[in-house]
Amino acid sequence: MKAVCVYCGSSAGADGKYREAAHALGRTLVRHGLELVYGGARVGLMGELADAVLEAGGRVTGVIPEAFAPRVAHGGLTRLEITGGMHERKQRMFDLSDAFIALPGGFGTLEEMTELLTWGQLDFHRKPCGLLNVSGFYDPLLAFLDHAVREGFIKEAHRRMLFASEDAQALIRHFGSYDAPKTDKWYNRPIDS
Repeated sequence: MKAVCVYCGSSAGADGKYREAAHALGRTLVRHGLELVYGGARVGLMGELADAVLEAGGRVTGVIPEAFAPRVAHGGLTRLEITGGMHERKQRMFDLSDAFIALPGGFGTLEEMTELLTWGQLDFHRKPCGLLNVSGFYDPLLAFLDHAVREGFIKEAHRRMLFASEDAQALIRHFGSYDAPKTDKWYNRPIDS
């Protein structure tokens, strides 16, 4: 594993604990010799995370759509890639990364992580995904996923694709031993006629 993509809010959140978690994650990535791949912005948790990695001597690649770059692009990254749009951005971030972490965030963070889980469920990739569950931020999402398993919409093996921890070190350790599920997505396949 060489590079970890981190999805996170372009806002810093209502509590300083989110900024602290972004800084701690950044330092953890550098200690493990991992490059950060992220959305390329200087604002919110995105900027906090990138700054923490850079301050600790690490490498940061930002990937940002051209529509956002003039307003919010981080000017001090190791490398900044500008894409034509969001779909290209997400694909590029995927291609550059060996694992994925979501810090707290909003719609974009949730959408990016759930898309990766869907791709994993469909066996389009076998890369590990994790949530940095700062002060239980993701507990409601995890409860929903467990509910979806009970209700027969997600297989238990696929639910286990998403690891959650309040400890960045635990996420990195988990990634080192991750084994993607070996089951297919569909519960009820149509009968061949």
